[in-house]
Amino acid sequence: MEGVSFELSRGQSLSLSGPSGSGKSTLTHLIAGTESLSEGEILWCGEQLPLAGDEARDAWRLEHVGLVFQDFRLFPHLSALENAALPLELLGLSARVAEERVRPLLIEVGLEGRLAHTPSELSGGEQQRVALARALAHNPSLIIADEPTGNLDWRSAGQVADLLFELPRSRDVALIIVTHDMSLARRADLHFHVTQGRLARAEDSAWAQGGAQ
Repeated sequence: MEGVSFELSRGQSLSLSGPSGSGKSTLTHLIAGTESLSEGEILWCGEQLPLAGDEARDAWRLEHVGLVFQDFRLFPHLSALENAALPLELLGLSARVAEERVRPLLIEVGLEGRLAHTPSELSGGEQQRVALARALAHNPSLIIADEPTGNLDWRSAGQVADLLFELPRSRDVALIIVTHDMSLARRADLHFHVTQGRLARAEDSAWAQGGAQ
């Protein structure tokens, strides 16, 4: 990545668009701490992201970041309630306490009555709602969603998008969305285009103005 510099505050949303292989996911992996920086720095809430050590970056991510993926990444043998509770169990809470804490989140995203269902018993939209509740379970200050509607039908995609874009206001979090969907990207407060590892405001990008192919 080159020339990447931007600021994002809690309560704001930011979208990243660009062709496949341009560096969008790499940038979010660096922000989330799943990949290490070779140069530069990332600051969040006045704290510098650990530059070295998987354990330190994992601890930082578990405290600050909630992740939502295109492929949901739910454990097939666990219920919706159990999947959503996993981050809290990683923080040391008992399964019972963790599940009681995430139960209201699952209800909030519209899964009341589906808490005991495993992923195979849920629609794609419902699975993504479980993933969203899981991302919120540990009360992060930053949500990163990588193509969160890519595997959903148009109706479910719209519902998930509405839930995501409500988060900055309702929970005072920052939201970063990676997407090829320009209608989704333009909903963000800030919209950046990534090409060949470089970042630019979307209004300066002919690709973003014309829409994804």
